[in-house]
Formats: sequence, C-alpha cells, structure tokens
Amino acid sequence: MLKIGIIGAGAAGYFAAIHAANANTQVTILEKTSKSLAKVKISGGGRCNVTHAAFEIAHLIKNYPRGEKFLKKTFRHFAVTDTIDWFESRGVNLKVESDGRMFPVSDNSESIIQALVGEASKKNIKVQYNFTVNKIEFLDNQFWVHSNQYKESFDRLIICTGGAPKVSGFNFIQELGHEISEPIPSLFTFNTPQEPIRELMGISVPDAFIKLEGTKLAYQGPLLITHWGLSGPAVLKLSAFGAPWLFDQKYNAKAQIRWDSTWTEHGILSNLGKYKNEHPKKKIDSNPLFGMPARLWEHIVGKSEIEPGLLWNEIPKKNLNKLIQNLFCYIVAIEGKTTFKDEFVTAGGVKLNEVNPETMESRLLPGLYFAGEVLDIDGITGGFNFQSAWSTGYLAGINSHKSNSNA
Repeated sequence: MLKIGIIGAGAAGYFAAIHAANANTQVTILEKTSKSLAKVKISGGGRCNVTHAAFEIAHLIKNYPRGEKFLKKTFRHFAVTDTIDWFESRGVNLKVESDGRMFPVSDNSESIIQALVGEASKKNIKVQYNFTVNKIEFLDNQFWVHSNQYKESFDRLIICTGGAPKVSGFNFIQELGHEISEPIPSLFTFNTPQEPIRELMGISVPDAFIKLEGTKLAYQGPLLITHWGLSGPAVLKLSAFGAPWLFDQKYNAKAQIRWDSTWTEHGILSNLGKYKNEHPKKKIDSNPLFGMPARLWEHIVGKSEIEPGLLWNEIPKKNLNKLIQNLFCYIVAIEGKTTFKDEFVTAGGVKLNEVNPETMESRLLPGLYFAGEVLDIDGITGGFNFQSAWSTGYLAGINSHKSNSNA
C-alpha cells in the first residue's frame, strides 16, 4: 500500500487527495488548523466562485499575472470544462454570471464543500487536524513530516499549504532544496487617504479604465469608491498585475482614471461642445452628463474649479479643459493598500522552473509534488485561483501514485 501525504486541507489539498486515492493507496491530509476548506467557505461572499467561463486555454492563461507559461501546459490536462464536469457529475450544477464568474446554482459554498468532503470520505481519505509542519526530512526514500507532537512517514508527499506573507512560511520547503520567490501581496484595494473622492463612498461606475502613472500597467472594468479609497474588479485586477511594481514603490503611486473606458478626449470635447450649444442656460453642476452618478459628476465639476450654479454658456475655456481632463484622466494619489475582504492572495512561492508543469512533481526530489498557491502562481479575482488549484491538485494527485516521472 502506497502512503501518500497531503499537507494542507484547502481546495488544492482536497483535490490532490481525491485524485491520489485508489485501491492501492492510503491518503492522509495534514491540516494545521481545526478546519477544512476555510477559503472555499468564504469565497465569493460565501457562494464560492468555483471557476471562470474562459474555455479557451489561450484566454484562460491571460488571467494569471504569474504562472501563465507554466499553466499553459498544466491546463492541457485539466481545464475549466473538466472542473465543470467534475462537480456536475457529483450533483453540483454550476452557472455562469454576466462577468464570466461561475458559481454553484445553489449560491452556497457548502455545495462545493460537501462534494469535496463527500468524495474524500468515499475514498477513505484521513484528515489529521492541528498538525503544524515544522520540518520535513527525506530519509531512506521516505518523507518524514514532523510537527511538535508527531511525525508521520509517507512514500509520496504533496505540499498544498497555500501562500504565506513571509518567506519564513516556506522554511520547510527551502530545507528540501527548493527556492522561493519572495511573497508579496496581490489582489488588494488602493488607499487614498488624502483624496476628497473618498467622500463619495458607495458610488461605482460599470466600465472605468485605470492606469498606474509612469507604467503601462492598466485595467478596465467596474470601479467602486470606498471610504478608504478605490476598489472593484478593475482595481483588484490592476493590483495583481502591478503587484511587484507597487511593492517596489512601497504602495505610493498615482493612478489615472478614465471614468468610461470607451471615451476619447476628442469625443468628450465634442459631446460637451454640443451639449453646451444645445443647453446654454442649464447649470453645469446639477445636470450630470454621460450617465454619470450625480454626486460623482458634481465632484468632478467642483474639482475642475467650476463655480456652483454656473451655466454652460458662462464656462471659461480653462475650466472646460479641466473638466475634460478630470473626465478623461482623473489623478488619484495612492498611499497604501487594504487586503480584499478575507481573500488573502500572495504573489510568490515555489519557483516554477523547479516543478514539472505536466505532473506537479519536483524536479529536485522525486516523489515530492506541489499544488495550489504554494507555487509562484496567482490569478486575478474571478475564480482563476480556484481553477489553478483544481488543475494543479488534479495533476499532483494522479501522478503521485504513478512511477516517478521526474523530468
């Protein structure tokens, strides 16, 4: 009987365990806390954003700021349609929302948890809780996993511990000879403590374009103004792609916002000129244009130094130019970040050149595998981190009970 150990009872750990288990294996999950699948439970506001309707691999991999080339090979073995088939064949039907995110029809993460736990139970997978790994030794072709009270030995080992905020969280992996890319935060919102725009908290626009000044880093999508600054999918995705640059800047930067991604400067000028000619006696601040929220329009008019109650036929040219500027390229000073809800994601982890993307096996130590966010892989918000967890977990699991294919 082949003994396979899985470190970490998250999405990748459970999926790896389920696919490692067969009649000839004995699979044990070691979990440092007293709970399984904690991140699955809270994901998507408790609904669990299982994956994303990106069915072409070429499209899917574009959503990973780190790991794109690696995952191109991985997804050939297990991609979005495989995830859908796996859950639906176990009675969990999935639905696609307008932005491409996929959730269980039940809108309840418990549906996903029950499918995973149920499958693990069927396959007699043991889960050992409160097992904090301090050290792993490889002796006589066995992996000895140590905690404070216990040690367990396994023929194969799959590490699915997720991300960590500091390199020290990967100590036992480094001791096995693997290099770690420095962990840095990904998926966070922008703090703008000096900006009066925070007074508009709760206002959102459906399709903004936001760019980090001095870079080519930019993203478009829904943008939300909060009491601490800027959030919404456009900001979260930009934070993921800009994570290393923002880290180097110590999260002090300037962002440029175009309040509608389809606008051009010439188009704004033309539309304002037309409106001015057709409605010369209308007040500028109390008649929002372009479908903008009234409070946001009033704020932008004020920022353009246009007097309250001023009519369109009274606007000085310099103020008209400022209005165009603030609509097309509104500048915000970023000073710090805030973690997005409880969905902690890091960039960094086990270096990908040391892992086989077709099997998830270590290129340094045969019989050792990795899956999930412990690898230097991270996706933007929208179900992509779970998809990489399912795919890497699947490959680690099915290959762990084969003859070692280290390549």
